[in-house]
Amino acid sequence: MSTATAVPPAPSAHLWSPRLRAMTVGSVALVSLLAFEALAVGTAMPTVARTLDGLGLYALAFGGPFASGVVAMVASGIWCDARGPRPAMWHGVAWFVAGLVVAGAAPTMEVLVVGRVVQGFGSGLLSVALYVIVAQAYPEELRRRVFAAFAAAWVVPSLVGPAVAGLIVEHLGWRWVFLAVPAVAVPAVLLIQPGLRALGATVATRPPAGALARIGWACGAGASAALLHYGGQQRGALAAGLIVAALVGLLACVPRLLPAGFLRAARGLPTVIGLRGLASAAFAGAEVVIPLMLSRERGFSPTAAGLVLTVGALSWSVGSWIQGRIAAPRSAATLPRVGLTCIAVGTAGVALALLPALPVALAVLAWAVAGLGMGLLYPSLSVLTLDLSAPAEQGRNSSALQLGDSLSAATVLALTGAVLAAGSAPGRASYATTLAVAAACGLLGVLLAGRVVLAGDRAKAARAG
Repeated sequence: MSTATAVPPAPSAHLWSPRLRAMTVGSVALVSLLAFEALAVGTAMPTVARTLDGLGLYALAFGGPFASGVVAMVASGIWCDARGPRPAMWHGVAWFVAGLVVAGAAPTMEVLVVGRVVQGFGSGLLSVALYVIVAQAYPEELRRRVFAAFAAAWVVPSLVGPAVAGLIVEHLGWRWVFLAVPAVAVPAVLLIQPGLRALGATVATRPPAGALARIGWACGAGASAALLHYGGQQRGALAAGLIVAALVGLLACVPRLLPAGFLRAARGLPTVIGLRGLASAAFAGAEVVIPLMLSRERGFSPTAAGLVLTVGALSWSVGSWIQGRIAAPRSAATLPRVGLTCIAVGTAGVALALLPALPVALAVLAWAVAGLGMGLLYPSLSVLTLDLSAPAEQGRNSSALQLGDSLSAATVLALTGAVLAAGSAPGRASYATTLAVAAACGLLGVLLAGRVVLAGDRAKAARAG
């Protein structure tokens, strides 16, 4: 059923105009908090597991929130299309904060895992609701800049999040990594509320037919993703069996959560979703290999290897800034194609670090090119998703975009872990294999990029040319 929404206000000249300023600040703050928490928990979790004597639940502390987040993304998409983004936003913050409080006060590792699952559910609700807010609150000409701001909101947490989390753990205790975030999350969502109210009320409708079935498939996909995450941290036959079972589950569930035609790269939205997944797989697959490869093959310290990853994060931000300020290309396929070309070339170029005769600076430069490609690609695909979505489908399609992104990255990370763990110790062949797969994902995206344009739009562009 369709959802009637108020017509958005007249376009504003920039993101920081009086009408949009609070909305922009609150949205970017929420994205930064989600990014900080995702990065900070990784730093704190070894200490948490030792303190609570919970090393056996270590993997579940990461796989659990990922699985609940998958379910929440689907639920949030259905909810936003039926009721608008406000309920999903408020419930997302409530679940996110409640999960942080439970985790921060946890007396045992089991309770902490429960808190992490609740927190992951809230994050999934929020991430989709934010996309729908962009669709309803911002005029089309500003959306690329909004998504560029969201990308930039990840940069500072990427640069300082692990270090800040380490300082908090050392001087205040690991619990404050969880308990400090709610103090900022609630004010951030309060900044967004007036802007949402100004959009007008959304006429509530019943969820579309099949909504309950989609939740069921989402639960299956979430469970499979958690199993994949767990299997990727195991060794030998157990790892192989778990990964195969998880992949079968994902293949059964995920196509039912994504647009029809996704597997055959149908023109328009299915290809947009697919390109986002390919880019995420390529970047994540290379990113997880770089620190290990540089430390073992080139003698880099953990700090130096981490700085190389920082180069990619900074160039990602630069790419996002560039795409938000250049004139819109004549073809919607231009930015995705350029971005994926950079990703394919950059991830392949990282393998130059395996050649001792070449300076490692070439590999660092290649990683910067890959990050630049991600910055050009991600916001442009987000905008395309909203452009190709009817108002009553903005939640569902935003959910599909983020699902494809998350599940693609999870799959390639699990498979990469299996490749690196196949021998007694990772070697050059393992690194080369994983980087080749990453580059192949980017190259496939380049070949498919033209299919983001619908046939009718392609004919119009040809006539205009």
